[in-house]
Amino acid sequence: MKFLIKTQRGMEAVAANYIKDVLEDAKVWIAPQGYSGLVLVETEDKDAEQKLFDIPEIERVIPVLFEVPATIEDILSVSEQIAAYIKEGESFAVKTKRRGKHEFSSVDVNVALGGKIKELTNAEVDLTFPDKAVLVEIIGDRAYISITGKEEWKKFTPEKIDARKLFKKVTIVQMPYWGDYKACRNFGEKIGRAAQAFEVRELIIAPKEKMDAYELMEFIKGVKIGQESRHQIQREAYPWKVEKVPVSVWDLYQVIRDKRRNKRLLIITDPKGHSVSEVKENLAKDLYYAKEVVVFIGSSEGIPRGLFRYADYVIDLAPYMTFATEHGIPAALIVLWTIYEEELRKKGDNV
Repeated sequence: MKFLIKTQRGMEAVAANYIKDVLEDAKVWIAPQGYSGLVLVETEDKDAEQKLFDIPEIERVIPVLFEVPATIEDILSVSEQIAAYIKEGESFAVKTKRRGKHEFSSVDVNVALGGKIKELTNAEVDLTFPDKAVLVEIIGDRAYISITGKEEWKKFTPEKIDARKLFKKVTIVQMPYWGDYKACRNFGEKIGRAAQAFEVRELIIAPKEKMDAYELMEFIKGVKIGQESRHQIQREAYPWKVEKVPVSVWDLYQVIRDKRRNKRLLIITDPKGHSVSEVKENLAKDLYYAKEVVVFIGSSEGIPRGLFRYADYVIDLAPYMTFATEHGIPAALIVLWTIYEEELRKKGDNV
């Protein structure tokens, strides 16, 4: 039996040494044809797959069912044998990873082999959550073909509720950091990155009083730098279009006046507030029905106490702890999402 092992890049030699320890008869090829993060293993041990899974340096163990020359014609030559693994009523997808130079693309393989399997089985193609995945791993002039079930670890699954259901209606009101110019910019970068990471509705930078214009300028520059860097990563990582979070500047007291007047849900995070467990039942319902959720987060100083009476909730995210300025946005939004998700599941709203 042959296995294609995947590891973190640079860890293939470490994994190979452990493989030799647990599979005495194994023939091992490290980084075949120079491709890092891969190990090919051939063994007669019937318990090999489980033994390989017990090595933490190994990320994926792919049993090779078919090995053929790396041409579309040769790959299609085993399509009938592949089709035998897909039962009636199951969905499937062909996923090809191509390494090396070839006269065809990965998409060409997916289309050709996927079409042949559909013709043979009449099974439905599901590129997102297939019951069976046909993996075609091409390394130079050889193609290694495997068939797996549903992935255990996956970013996007039907069971997970999209967190953007909440975050797209959250406005963050962040007091700016002030002081040393370099520190202002550093904190601004972290806050801009955090706001963009959660794709909130808006980030409002809200000084509570007159402050040094150049300190504020450095903070805002930092916000822009942090936002840009995170947005670039999102564009590359997500299969959907990600918009930049709008950023504005507004006096803190005017923000709370305006949002209160327009009946938005106002939440202030402060160590003097109620613990989350005390208010989560009512807060969950209010989060669910709110058109906009406005979360106020302090900086070098907390939110002025005089504003507490205008808030719907003043919550202490972690009693007896005070968060660093750059941790305010992630801590608040993760807590609110946990509460909100419970409410969605109660209502059966998981779309």
